[in-house]
Amino acid sequence: MQANGVCVLFVGISGAIQEMMTVTSDGLESGGTMMIVVSFAIGSLLGEWINLEHRIEQFGNWLKVRTGNSKEKMFVNAFVTASLTVCIGAMAVVGSIQDGISGDHSTLVLKAVLDMLIICVMTASMGKGCIFAAIPVGIFQGVITLLARAIQPVMTERALSNLSLTGSMLIFCVGINLLWEKKLKVANMLPAIVIAVICAFLGV
Repeated sequence: MQANGVCVLFVGISGAIQEMMTVTSDGLESGGTMMIVVSFAIGSLLGEWINLEHRIEQFGNWLKVRTGNSKEKMFVNAFVTASLTVCIGAMAVVGSIQDGISGDHSTLVLKAVLDMLIICVMTASMGKGCIFAAIPVGIFQGVITLLARAIQPVMTERALSNLSLTGSMLIFCVGINLLWEKKLKVANMLPAIVIAVICAFLGV
């Protein structure tokens, strides 16, 4: 599990650096600092108010009973952690929009292969709860595919960059929880992604 945590941390770090750092003639320049502060501050407040973490855990507990895994102690934690790891990110959004508009599902197929590898490794260390991350991933990507034409104008290059940056930071937070048990309520930070997209249009 610690090895998984280290890998997830570096996936998050690499994604965040890719969006924040720009190579110039003078060296490296960083950007997006104000955007992530605003997004995470407002997003976390909204998430705490809605209590997304608790609601996802409730669904995990319901799945645990319904699937006959009541004796699995780590089922809910595994389900929540795996769901957050594979749901967050620009790849799911971009791939679903491509699929919904042009029928091009190549990005989603590539993501599915990557997700399968991640879930296999996480299942080996955390248990069967990870497998059921397929449910929220399917719902999330399915809804975006159905609403692709409505979402496409909103997903500008700047909006996708903001989404990718905040998503990578959330993945980093998942890695922290894997390494040092549950320290952060990552699910309650999820609205930060929506705020980050809004910030792209506000010029933050």
